[in-house]
Amino acid sequence: MFEGLYPALVTPFRGDDVAADVLRKLVVDLMGKGIDGIVPLGTTGEVPTLSEAERDLVITTCVDAVGGRMPVIAGTGTNDTRATIKRTLRAAELGAKGVLVVCPYYNRPTQEALYQHFKAVAEASPLPMVLYNIPGRTSVNLLPATLKRLCEFDKIVAIKEASGNLDQMSEIAVRCGNRMTILAGDDSLILPTLAIGGKGAISAAANVLPYELKSIMKAFFTGQVDIAVQTHLRIWPLLKALFTETNPVGIKEALNLMGYAVGSVRQPLWPLQEGNRQILAQEMKKYGIIH
Repeated sequence: MFEGLYPALVTPFRGDDVAADVLRKLVVDLMGKGIDGIVPLGTTGEVPTLSEAERDLVITTCVDAVGGRMPVIAGTGTNDTRATIKRTLRAAELGAKGVLVVCPYYNRPTQEALYQHFKAVAEASPLPMVLYNIPGRTSVNLLPATLKRLCEFDKIVAIKEASGNLDQMSEIAVRCGNRMTILAGDDSLILPTLAIGGKGAISAAANVLPYELKSIMKAFFTGQVDIAVQTHLRIWPLLKALFTETNPVGIKEALNLMGYAVGSVRQPLWPLQEGNRQILAQEMKKYGIIH
C-alpha cells in the first residue's frame, strides 16, 4: 500500500512555537520533487517534545497542504499502548491516511509483549499501520518471527526497518513475503534495502535530497541498477555529513542553510557543533545545494 519515498518531516520551530507556515512551504516544495507521501511526527519530527495541540497542528497543516494528493502517515506510537491507540484515533479524525507506530521505548517489552501491543493497536486502528523498528532508539528489536505473527492483522501493512541489519530485513522478506512492505529506515541503506526486496523508504534525508533519493528508486525499479549505484555513491558523503550528530540535528541545519527557516531542535537535543556544521556545509556546496 505504501511504497516509494516518504520524507520523515522535521517540525519547524519559531521560538517556542511550531512554525506551521514553514512546515506547509516545506511540504508543498517536497511534493513537487517526486515524493509519494509524507510522514510527520516521527523521530525526525521531534515528536517526544510536542504537546497534544502541537501534534494536532502538525497533522492538520500537512493534511491541508497535500489536499488529498498523497497520503499523510502520522507518527502515533508511544511507550504506552492506551496512549498510542488514542493518538491513532486522533490522527484518523484529523485526516491522516496511515499511522507510523514505533516499538515501545524505555519499557523494553519482550517479543510477546510487542506482539500484544501491536495487536491491540491494530484491532483499534481505523487506519493502515506502518510498524517502526529502530532498536538504537527503543532498546528493543522487533524480530522477524514476531513480525510474521503480526501479518495476521490486515491493518498492519508495512515495516519501517531501521535496525541497520540487512540479514534481518532479508529474513523479514523470506518470512512475510509480499504480505509486509519493507521500507528502509536508514538513509545510507536505501539501495541495499531495495536489493533485498524493499519497496521504498521513510527518509529523514528526503527533506534535503528528495529528487536524488527518488531517482535511486526509479533507476533501480526500471533495471538501471548501475545508475542507482552511481547516484547512491555520489550522495553518500552528504548522507554521512547529515547524520554526524543525532537526527534531526543535521537535517534541520541543512534546511536552514537551504533557506527554510525551520529553526533549531528542542532540548534535550542541541544545535550542530560548529566543526560538524562546517563539514555539512562543505558537502552541501560540493553537491551544489548551497553556494
